[in-house]
Amino acid sequence: MKLLTFKLQGEEYLGALTDTGVVNLNAAAPKALAFSSMQQFIEAGQPALDRAYALLASRPVSTPSDHVDWLAPLPIPTQIRDCLGFEEHLKNAFESAIKLSAMTADDPVKTEQELRASGRFAAPEVWYQQPLYYKANRFSVAPSGKDIVWPAYSEVMDFELEMACVIGKKGKDISTDNAEDHIFGYTIYNDFSARDAQMLESPGMLGPAKSKDFDDSIILGPVIVTKDELDDPYNLRMQARINGETWCDSNSNTIHWKFSDMIAHISMSETLYPGEVIGSGTVGLGCGLEHLRFLNDGDVVELEIEKIGVISNKVIKR
Repeated sequence: MKLLTFKLQGEEYLGALTDTGVVNLNAAAPKALAFSSMQQFIEAGQPALDRAYALLASRPVSTPSDHVDWLAPLPIPTQIRDCLGFEEHLKNAFESAIKLSAMTADDPVKTEQELRASGRFAAPEVWYQQPLYYKANRFSVAPSGKDIVWPAYSEVMDFELEMACVIGKKGKDISTDNAEDHIFGYTIYNDFSARDAQMLESPGMLGPAKSKDFDDSIILGPVIVTKDELDDPYNLRMQARINGETWCDSNSNTIHWKFSDMIAHISMSETLYPGEVIGSGTVGLGCGLEHLRFLNDGDVVELEIEKIGVISNKVIKR
């Protein structure tokens, strides 16, 4: 099932996207608390999903998808963690960091050689030992279609193409073998990043801060595809287009750390709750940093993942 959150005549609803349009699940079952919001639906578990399928089988009235205002499917997640699951992105990002650092030096060639020899920009060994992640701002989630205002302190804006899983079942000390049972579904995740702010704060060794923390920095959507509908999340085409030009055409099968690995690691001595979002990290070549190309005022960023959909946002420089 493809689930969304939308507004119609000023009211917010939970919906299911079908071949005929959007079915308002709240209107179809107005007395069912589980259908009042995406969070309630996720928390209600399999019985709510079964009832929703039964409702859809009865062919309820639908609304054309372009007649509703699409919101982020989970407007305020319980928690957001963003991992770094793709080795190609990791290596490319370090390579770009070397080149960017050398560009501003008096002797770029010599500086680049010195940076490579220093080993500071090599993939850290710990990345191959466990999934790495940071906690993101759950209040910064915005929907596809919204214009994203460039943070005032940044001159270098970037996007990041990721897939995300949504936790559906509470758990602690979850094993890798059982981790998939805790996934509710999948969505697209765009992690907008102020790269100049990131370069300034990264030596502080506390992880991303203002490089990621600004209003509307995280785009989720356009839907959450429930786990039962997505046979294999690790064989999906992932594409990024800027103003219609393809910058990335990759596949989720290039991932190193799967969501099951991430969930097992994160849940060690820590409880995961329904409605938490875990980002996969950027797919290889899925951001401007890896291309040494960045966003300009008015650029339209379009990210697509096979069987999930497309999210699209324009960036507006303040």
